[in-house]
Amino acid sequence: MPIEVGGPIVLVGAGNMGGAMLSGWLKSGVSGKSILVLDPAPAEALKAKLDEAGVSHAASAPSDLKASILFLAVKPQVMEAVLPGLASLVGPETVVVSVAAGKTLAFLEKHLGEAGMVRAMPNTPAMVGRGVTGAFANSKVSDSQRAQVTDLLKVSGPVEWVERESDIDAVTAVSGSGPAYVFYLVECMAEAGRKLGLPADLAMRLARETVSGAGELLYQSSDEAARLRQNVTSPGGTTAAALSVLMADDAMQPLFDKALAAARKRAEELGS
Repeated sequence: MPIEVGGPIVLVGAGNMGGAMLSGWLKSGVSGKSILVLDPAPAEALKAKLDEAGVSHAASAPSDLKASILFLAVKPQVMEAVLPGLASLVGPETVVVSVAAGKTLAFLEKHLGEAGMVRAMPNTPAMVGRGVTGAFANSKVSDSQRAQVTDLLKVSGPVEWVERESDIDAVTAVSGSGPAYVFYLVECMAEAGRKLGLPADLAMRLARETVSGAGELLYQSSDEAARLRQNVTSPGGTTAAALSVLMADDAMQPLFDKALAAARKRAEELGS
């Protein structure tokens, strides 16, 4: 069923994340004519894609336009410079959606004024339609706006709404940054395989296919992750031997506790 939007969607930034969202919207039936992309220096390939889909693009905000949904997909480091030029787009019926890590709603309101606002944290698997997004809405977001934002975000995967804005920093630590942890797991497994005597390229192929296959099994199965782990683990077998190391009191869980705490702290610092 096509996504219904009540007015223009303005997408600020069409890089990896913004571009992935845009592709998902178009595939889901959003008319290109209802979208304006703001990007000061779009690549030629992007401009061709936008023109083909009937999507308008501009280097800066038109002075006579009010956005229905203003979607901010720029890096947090440049938000301070970008936001003042977008204030004219925000009207009484606008909902602002930001995917910038750490940037609080108070920060957005400082530059854009009071409005319905959503902080969202997607992750990079959104680029292949397999992401997950955590989101928080302020009290000015109506039920219909929340439903529209949900539809626009879920083109790349499930949307999980949280009740406190501070929870978005924890979402960032778990799922926003999470794909990098999984990719590093592949690197570690491959390197361990190489040290066991396998050719490096073979060890990498085995690790890569194992992790992607296990992820697909987790995706398709209704079982909890713990049950899937137990299904692979025979008492006294090779998997149990490895898990006795990984699940030791000073091993993987406390390391992840420390790592995710560091990620959340950095997200909080970006917002201060």
